[in-house]
Amino acid sequence: MNQTANRKALFQASCLALIVTSMTFAVRAKLEGVLETDFALSGVEIGLVFAPAFWGFTLAMLIGGPLVDYFGIKKIIWMAFFSHLAGIVLTIFSYDFYSFFAGTLFIGIGNGLVEAACNPLVASMYPENKAKMLNRFHVWFPGGMVIGGVLGYILMDVMNLPWQVLVAMLFIPLVVYAFLFYGKTLPKTERVQMGVSNSQMWKAIISPLFLVMAFCMLLTASTELSTLQRIDGLLKDANVSGILILAFINGIMAIGRAFAGPVVKKLDTTGMLLFSAVFSCIGLILLSYASGTAVFGAAFVFAVGVTYFWPTMLSFVAERIPESGALGLSIIGGLGMLSVSIVLPIMGSFMDGSDSSASTFGYMAFLPALLIFIFLGLFLKFRGTNIAR
Repeated sequence: MNQTANRKALFQASCLALIVTSMTFAVRAKLEGVLETDFALSGVEIGLVFAPAFWGFTLAMLIGGPLVDYFGIKKIIWMAFFSHLAGIVLTIFSYDFYSFFAGTLFIGIGNGLVEAACNPLVASMYPENKAKMLNRFHVWFPGGMVIGGVLGYILMDVMNLPWQVLVAMLFIPLVVYAFLFYGKTLPKTERVQMGVSNSQMWKAIISPLFLVMAFCMLLTASTELSTLQRIDGLLKDANVSGILILAFINGIMAIGRAFAGPVVKKLDTTGMLLFSAVFSCIGLILLSYASGTAVFGAAFVFAVGVTYFWPTMLSFVAERIPESGALGLSIIGGLGMLSVSIVLPIMGSFMDGSDSSASTFGYMAFLPALLIFIFLGLFLKFRGTNIAR
């Protein structure tokens, strides 16, 4: 297999691995009602049982990130496969808080290892188009959530099948991504190719710019993923299917990321982040008041906002702080997921103590509101400057 064909095959395999990751989010969102009824969990307990998907993700990225440079991308990918496998099996056979918690933890670790391996893989394969290709790779996060959301609606709402059947659907992309990666030659990470030393890497990671972006990732990830993870419960009084809204939002996100190239050229990464913060804030405010079909309009504005958050945060670090390497990308992604694990139970307390779950959207709008000011500063600072190589 020539270099171009091998790169294409590896990119496709990475996308399938990300589909498994994203489908788990949609599946959990659909199972919130099951946990509330069959498992008799409160809103706070549901937040806690969902949390290991996020801090497990963080743990895997922070450990897997530096190991990618030392052991290679391939070994981390196979660790992700076996963790995903264990998590899916444990979830199917779960029967209470603790058994579901264990399955969620293994799935979270598998998800984190996928990100720890595949983000630097894509950045290494496409050094000349990092923002474009990382956005294109992350098409399959919302893409997989659309798949999982639609499957959840069809299998559970239309066909009335047991929830375990929905979880078992995760085996399909799991097996496919293992098959696609099997026997392929994977490149070294970009930091290894550049010959950047460990001391240079750590210097980049404690730089003021990296620390600012790390803080921003706490807010961007919570804005997007915390909201989407609890969307079914947040919209339970809005006279609309939360799982269909989840699929709708992620469909918009997938389209936006697929055509990110022209947006990158027009706005640059800092402009994209500022744009995202503004629309996310407006979308959350609109969602706090919308009901019925108006929810789709509010969800559209929110989707436009969060579309570029995650991949563009990674792209900014890969482009502006390339010396941070795979560890830098893992820290950024890991902190994002860690923030979600903290915010989910807090959201649960708002939902338990409020007559209208939708009011929680209004509280969440504070996060992108703060980001508007930070990203405006970055936009003014880097406007017209060349990207570091």
